[in-house]
Amino acid sequence: MRLSELKTSWLPQVEKEVKDNILAFWLKQTPDAGNGGFLGEIRSDLTVVDNAEKALVLNTRILWTFSSAYRIFKDPAYLEAARRAYAYLTTYFTDREYGGLFWSVDAQGRPAQTKKQVYGQAFAIYAYAEYFRAAGVPEALDQAVELFHLLEKHSFDPVHKGYVEALSRSWEDTNDFSLSGKDLNEKKSMNTHLHVMEAYTNLYRVYPSQELHRQLKGLIEVTLKHIVDERSAHFLLFFDEAWNSKSDHVSYGHDIEGSWLLVEAAEVLGDTDLLEKVKITALRMADATYREGIDEDGGLWNEADSKGNLLDPDKDWWPQAESVVGFYNAYQLTGEEKYLNAALASWKFIVDHIVDREHGEWYWGVTRDREPITAQSKVSAWKCPYHNGRACFEIIERLHQTH
Repeated sequence: MRLSELKTSWLPQVEKEVKDNILAFWLKQTPDAGNGGFLGEIRSDLTVVDNAEKALVLNTRILWTFSSAYRIFKDPAYLEAARRAYAYLTTYFTDREYGGLFWSVDAQGRPAQTKKQVYGQAFAIYAYAEYFRAAGVPEALDQAVELFHLLEKHSFDPVHKGYVEALSRSWEDTNDFSLSGKDLNEKKSMNTHLHVMEAYTNLYRVYPSQELHRQLKGLIEVTLKHIVDERSAHFLLFFDEAWNSKSDHVSYGHDIEGSWLLVEAAEVLGDTDLLEKVKITALRMADATYREGIDEDGGLWNEADSKGNLLDPDKDWWPQAESVVGFYNAYQLTGEEKYLNAALASWKFIVDHIVDREHGEWYWGVTRDREPITAQSKVSAWKCPYHNGRACFEIIERLHQTH
């Protein structure tokens, strides 16, 4: 299929979905009129959960999404939403005593979980850099750079390289590493490194310092050396500080997401030799996901063990979003139609099964027999407009570029 055909047939669908469904939902349903900022949790039937905590991940992802939306579409409503998110993060999440941002605040904006989870700090860097890209607010860039220096001072491991998962509120060592109840309590993880890399990539676009160049390059190299399994081309998920793997599970969504984020990081960095190495690894990752992770209906499975046996038969919303971008990225790198077809099949699966036609936005996911999962909330610490919004933004921007 030619680019001109994709622009005619696919681009309008993607733009309509992100503007009229995803962004429209978050603009209408999620502002917190009573306490400011955005509501912490809304159930799948749109019931607001009173006094829900407000998570750093949710609020930074809202800021990133609406900043990116404004940068692309120039709709003032998107800028206003970004300003709202930025103001709330700056006012309530910022730790004025020790620096960095709290992991969560209560509904009234008081600190709730105060540890410095590196994953959350990374999303703040990602979001502040995007807000600066979109709106040119110099304070946002200053905050992103300050967070970068805090992570380098407290989280970077100068011996084994990479970043420890979490520290106490005052940036001291802690034994509480895990992101959520689903994660192992280990000192390093794929997930945190993936999103620190993503954050540093976005920051490097607007702050190309020598130190950031060095650390971003190091992150890419650590990922290639320790996090991508040389044998299987899947991500390894959890590690001790010396990079001994602690899990043999496979996360198909992270694999396909990582495949395109690695390429993006190396492209932004501008290191030609490293980019060539990255492309080889990224295509191996995309191909492994293509061969092992896709169901016959085009949807992407969540997780499997090292032998390919499904550990989670559901299909959550975010791996579907990432597979659209990841497979389209593989198509751009190779010109192989199978990857384009996989991206389009992922999109069709989303349209047919993941989009919530009744309440708006996307379901958390569907079961193996494609029944919507409604027990999980529509808005929560982990259900944000970032994966699905970003997938649409990526396809829109890539279709506007020439091959």
